[in-house]
Amino acid sequence: MAVTQSIEQGSGGSGSRRLDLRNLAATWSTSAIFVVLVIAASLISPDFLGIRNIGNVLRQSAGTGIIAMGMLLVILTGGIDLSVGSVAALGSILCASLLSSMPLAAAVPLSLLAGGALGALAGYFVAVRRMPSFVVTLAVMTIARGSALIVSKGHPIFIGDNGAWLGDGFNRGSLLGIPLPVLLTLLVFAATAFVLRLTAYGRLVVAIGSNGEAVRLSGVRVMPRIFSVYVVSGMLSALAGIVITARTGVGSPVVGIGMELDVIAAVVIGGASLMGGRGTALNTLIGVLTLGVIGNIMNLLNVPGYHQEVVKGVIILVAVLLQSSFWPRRA
Repeated sequence: MAVTQSIEQGSGGSGSRRLDLRNLAATWSTSAIFVVLVIAASLISPDFLGIRNIGNVLRQSAGTGIIAMGMLLVILTGGIDLSVGSVAALGSILCASLLSSMPLAAAVPLSLLAGGALGALAGYFVAVRRMPSFVVTLAVMTIARGSALIVSKGHPIFIGDNGAWLGDGFNRGSLLGIPLPVLLTLLVFAATAFVLRLTAYGRLVVAIGSNGEAVRLSGVRVMPRIFSVYVVSGMLSALAGIVITARTGVGSPVVGIGMELDVIAAVVIGGASLMGGRGTALNTLIGVLTLGVIGNIMNLLNVPGYHQEVVKGVIILVAVLLQSSFWPRRA
């Protein structure tokens, strides 16, 4: 009897250790993938670790990083937002257009409100009408892109005199040595991490993705939380469009084409589950940087654009495969 108990305890301890190792690997696999990529990139190209190149990677990743935080919230609820790239284009065009007739302090909030309104449209049909998020956000994507083309009449809009600070001061400025676009991305990341880890709202967002019906039966109103994540996603997408406008000095209706795929890939590389209920802001940020490093090293090696898409797709598949091997599948 004692021997049997001892064997069972030993077996249980071994299983527990395997589970702990599995959880540890799942938690740190995203960071490990990123570190390996950085080491490989520094060995492949001596220019990679240059201050100027690192700054370029961070600036170019700023827009994707901002949108990824909103996408993370949506994915945590078990949804998806395909409209983010098109909403970014509308935010870019609206900001550049409004700057010709009003100050920056008015143009930016109005552009953010437009993004939030499109997010609210998607949120209404997903949360209230209970329509599939894929179909709804696909429709909103078309509406946003069409609106950007209508406002711009299909042409880029250069930032006017009222946007001089946006193009020069914001894009080229820094605080404590950190470029302002990067600092803004870090602020959005910090706010998202705080909400998810330290607020009841964030915990409910995760719980809804894990088991929305259980949350509903416990007396919590699920609909407002789902609605809100799409509003946040829309506003952050518009904000990313403004950041891209600051970097390029022009609002363009073709901003963000295909960006939704990069953002979703970054969130998934960061370990989030497309089924909802799993994901962190830190790992999502690392996923964004991972994609940035992949693109940058291929540019340094002068890899043609079409070839870059193939390489990027393969690396994403490998990263997702590694993630899925650590996390157990849901029934």
